[in-house]
Amino acid sequence: MSTIPTEYQKGNFRLKNHAVMAPMTRSRAIGNIPNDLMATYYAQRAGAGLIVTEGTSPAPEGLGYARIPGIFSEEQTEAWKKVTSAVHEKNSKIFLQIMHTGRIGHGNNLPEGVSVVGVSDVKAAGQMWTDQGGMLEHPQPVALSESEVEEVIDQYVNAAENAIKAGFDGVELHGANGYLLEQFLNPHVNTRTDKFGGSIEKRAKAVLDIAEKIAASIGKEKVGIRFSPNNTYNDMTAYPDEEVRETYGYLAQKLNEIGITYLHIAQNPDIKKETFDAIRSNFDGTIILCNGLTPASAEEALHAGFADLVAFGTSFLGSPDLIKRIETGAELNALDFDTFYTPGPIGYIDYPIL
Repeated sequence: MSTIPTEYQKGNFRLKNHAVMAPMTRSRAIGNIPNDLMATYYAQRAGAGLIVTEGTSPAPEGLGYARIPGIFSEEQTEAWKKVTSAVHEKNSKIFLQIMHTGRIGHGNNLPEGVSVVGVSDVKAAGQMWTDQGGMLEHPQPVALSESEVEEVIDQYVNAAENAIKAGFDGVELHGANGYLLEQFLNPHVNTRTDKFGGSIEKRAKAVLDIAEKIAASIGKEKVGIRFSPNNTYNDMTAYPDEEVRETYGYLAQKLNEIGITYLHIAQNPDIKKETFDAIRSNFDGTIILCNGLTPASAEEALHAGFADLVAFGTSFLGSPDLIKRIETGAELNALDFDTFYTPGPIGYIDYPIL
């Protein structure tokens, strides 16, 4: 019998099953405001014990992608209520993923008068889609001053408080995939010489300050964070395995001391066993494993000793009733890659359900 559909509990964290819907950018938030279409989308996938929403910006500067939602205005906060209500009606929990894109963005996707900012002024290679001009190069980011970093920390806390007002069960900090928080952690992107740059401890300071202040504000049991050790996505330059192990072992230890509920680890083939071991040995709470899992490999992961929960991304995207398909052994729907990020219902809420 599969473990995935069975109830999960560790400490006060309880879910109806072991499956998490991973955060996925879908670019349906016209005007950066959640809408009825999004409420339908998340409700369809509420078979998951926990849904983590698409990356949602805590500030205008963090809206790097076209049509992604925010959580910094009263209008956005109010609009998210229809999403949380729809999910809670299905007896599932939903965490808001707070994502500031940092240098991964383009001015065309930001409100007028707002610039792309970064941990340092290191420009990201690659391009970004804009509705106005198609694919355009990432611009040179404006490096955040020390006082501006403190402002960003406050923006995260405000976003978390807004999330609770909107009815979310908690928040997940996006510290992965090359966005702002991981930009602090990577020594090739973070070239700062102040208290937020240099040693592992200094590069981790902004992330830990955000986690600690949010935990104090909304409750540590309502906080998770996502990491992607050895990530090279979004022009993250690799650094030595030993430093990766030390970085994420240190973060796991400090986050364990803060007492947050979970770590969400995006795996890739380059993560060494020693890094996984450092994370697990330093963190007593729930660990979610994500990236490339099938129902079969996810089941194996739950028995391998690292992960407590397993997260599915595109499997939930294409098969809203994924849990039922796991229980019955039914095949998953084929994915329409052309409509992942297009506006409108096609390829979003029209995937077949058993």
